[in-house]
Amino acid sequence: MAKTEHINIISKEFNISNTVATNVYNLLDEGATIPFIARYRKEMTNTMNEETIAEIKKRLEQIEELDKRKEFVLKSISDQGKLDATIEKLIADAKTLQDVEDIYMPFKPKRRTKAEIARQKGLEPLAKMILTQDKDDTSALAKQFINSEKGVNTEEEAIKGACDIIAETVSESIDGRNRIRKIYHKEGVIRSSVVKGKETEGQTYKQYFDFSEPLSKSPSHRILALFRAEEEGKISINDDDALGVLDNIFLKNDNSSTDLVQDSIDDSWKRLIEPSLETEMRAFYKEKADEVAVKVFAENLRQLLLAAPLGQRRVLALDPGFRTGCKVVILNEYGALLHNETIYPHPPQCETHKAAAKIRNLVQAYKVEVIAIGNGTAGRETEDFIRTIRFDRDITAVMVNESGASVYSASKVAREEFPDYDITVRGAVSIGRRLMDPLAELVKIDPKSIGVGQYQHDVNQKMLCDELNTVVESCVNAVGVELNTASEQLLSYVSGIGPQLAGSIVKYRNDNGGFSSRKQLLDVPRLGNKAFQQCAGFLRIHDAKQPLDSSAVHPESYHIVEKMAKHLGVSLNELIGNNELIEKLSPKDFIEKDFGLETINDIIEELKKPGRDPRKAFEVLEFDKNIRTINDLRQGMKLVGVVTNITAFGCFVDIGVHQDGLVHISQMSNNYISDPNQVVKINQKVKVTVTDIDIPRKRISLSMK
Repeated sequence: MAKTEHINIISKEFNISNTVATNVYNLLDEGATIPFIARYRKEMTNTMNEETIAEIKKRLEQIEELDKRKEFVLKSISDQGKLDATIEKLIADAKTLQDVEDIYMPFKPKRRTKAEIARQKGLEPLAKMILTQDKDDTSALAKQFINSEKGVNTEEEAIKGACDIIAETVSESIDGRNRIRKIYHKEGVIRSSVVKGKETEGQTYKQYFDFSEPLSKSPSHRILALFRAEEEGKISINDDDALGVLDNIFLKNDNSSTDLVQDSIDDSWKRLIEPSLETEMRAFYKEKADEVAVKVFAENLRQLLLAAPLGQRRVLALDPGFRTGCKVVILNEYGALLHNETIYPHPPQCETHKAAAKIRNLVQAYKVEVIAIGNGTAGRETEDFIRTIRFDRDITAVMVNESGASVYSASKVAREEFPDYDITVRGAVSIGRRLMDPLAELVKIDPKSIGVGQYQHDVNQKMLCDELNTVVESCVNAVGVELNTASEQLLSYVSGIGPQLAGSIVKYRNDNGGFSSRKQLLDVPRLGNKAFQQCAGFLRIHDAKQPLDSSAVHPESYHIVEKMAKHLGVSLNELIGNNELIEKLSPKDFIEKDFGLETINDIIEELKKPGRDPRKAFEVLEFDKNIRTINDLRQGMKLVGVVTNITAFGCFVDIGVHQDGLVHISQMSNNYISDPNQVVKINQKVKVTVTDIDIPRKRISLSMK
């Protein structure tokens, strides 16, 4: 399919002009990243957002995959000497991979099927005669094909082989398969039952021990749960409906030939079509469920990465524990490790007074401003212990979600960063740093390990990884990166850079004492003009000689800001951040051929708040001090909590005990909602009521109504 056809498809499906579709196609084809296109090419895309650009990119990849498959199928059929103009046109007109596979089915090289064996015995002409249903005397027909040399010794053997061929022919009917697919989508039922003897082991999925519901009404999370709980979970339709479709297509008469065709249809449905279409339907609905689950995971990750940062403050971070003690680290304003040791305030050692004195001395000696406490094992007990200590100044203690900290501490990245420290020290450092800047720290961890989704281990892993990497890239570029302090991992997500260039940038930075200007990036080995164009606007240099280097204004637009300053008769330094002066500017006065009104307005907004951080201001949440464990909860209690995870069926809320409570989607609002994200965000503070406590299963039900 030619480029023009690709562009026409995109234009039609996304309801955009051919010009915009062409621009997006060309930008992506040239290697431009989604954040760059959305931020710095607004006139070319008619201010298209990142989500739409990402969908177009995904659709173009699907079209290219379809083209490759068509090319393969055409060659395969041609090599068999069976390609004609009709088949060629059918494949050219095919809109989906499924359409192509249906056309290819009769020509696909097969294993030694019953039908193939019958063809080798010379029974295909007999099958065609029976299928026409013109002759009533099938016995006479069959006699003509008895051939002991080919292994056909009786009429019965001939008829059986012919029926095997008819059954395969029926199964390859594009019309039949398409009609039955519609029945699956409209009337299909998904069922599950417990495997005998697995009742105790499968208690987590007790509600699915004897379960069925219409497939069209089954939500994504239930489909994934059913497929996870019971691999034999069946998707089915009424046999009579399917057979009625096939009868309507293939039955033409009422004679002995017709009876054989009817038998072949029954065999084809049970032996060939039903197993094949059920597998196809499972794959189809699994993919749809995966897409929803991945979208939920991606949105949660976005919210987590864009959580409010504490900022540059001196932090004492604690990785809590009972028997092994609490690992303590001190971090300076930039996250550098200054000190580490272990205290034992909890059983079995119970060195509470000694531990309190140590914490007090460390806070005083290192001028600590905030204490970060991991929310894992012994987290709540450690928070209670810290709150009993009297300090010589106001100290804020914050519980930090430590999901993934252990993954980071055992990673190659952590070993390279702290080669002389064990994993407990690295874990505590990660807890402290993710409080200071969640985004900068979490990019060091595989997004799947952060644990904010549903069934993330069951969904298509490539789909998940691609989507999560897109989210991380989007968040990193939305916030911007300080070029002289960013880690290699953080830099690798900047538009146009990637892991290899990130390493080169860090090496150049170390060898040359940092960057004094964005232009200096062009001195980095292998970082050419294209990469510079993509990355420069997202990198910041604090206190650079060129003041715009610390803003999100792209270097290609510096001349426009210089015109603005000249127009007002002031210097760049006098203009940047001076809202009174900036308000005097008329955007239309600075429009140029490649820089339209949208870009000019963006520049003006950036000048008002240069290097602005889109993340919210940091806020501390304090849980009810009387609630320590699930045993302290009572129905009807009203508590304050924080949203830790969002799924398609509700959200999980930390209320200060070791188990997060579930607010089912039906309990999130007095009004109907279809998506929990309409009501809550990750890390949002919410008021909840305890509606049920299941202590044996460690489940807490909450309501936000």
